[in-house]
Amino acid sequence: MYDSNAVLMEDDELMSEVNIVSRFNEIYDSTHKSILTFITARCGNTADINDIFQDTYMELYQILSKHGANHVIDGKAYIFRIAKRKLAQNYSLLKKLRNIIPMGIITDNNEEIELSDAEANSFIMENSVINEIMLENARKYINQKPADIKKVFYLFYDVGITIPEIARELSMSESNVKHKLYRTIKELQNLLKGGEQ
Repeated sequence: MYDSNAVLMEDDELMSEVNIVSRFNEIYDSTHKSILTFITARCGNTADINDIFQDTYMELYQILSKHGANHVIDGKAYIFRIAKRKLAQNYSLLKKLRNIIPMGIITDNNEEIELSDAEANSFIMENSVINEIMLENARKYINQKPADIKKVFYLFYDVGITIPEIARELSMSESNVKHKLYRTIKELQNLLKGGEQ
């Protein structure tokens, strides 16, 4: 027997899901770059950036799925509130203590590698193909730098934002951002050419 009410309910559910995906994509497309920049500027450890970013948008999708596409009126304000909450959760007292207290793993060669190095983000080097050894040396070198330099590199190479935008987000002068970026690039070039650290 044909149940027209069941078919209508299925059509309504399908339209609701389409609306949710459409609203999510609309918010994501208009905010993802600014949210990634916001998280990067406030993140204490660059290795946490992608997790916080993904958790932020995952929560947005869950909220839209639970409450419907029309639940979020101002997508930008809403996603920034979620990102702020995710940053606060990520940097609770316990997590802050974990970042302060050295935690490492011991390799087969009895070398201690800090966990943050083992989980470090890979950097995309502009217009060059670097073998794995050189890339690993570059990662280790950048991870030894202060947090502000790591953030400048991440925002410039991975996020792809301009120097003026980086300066604004990190509350630095443009010349300071350029200095940190170009000085470290020069040091990295010397490291990769000479094989020294």
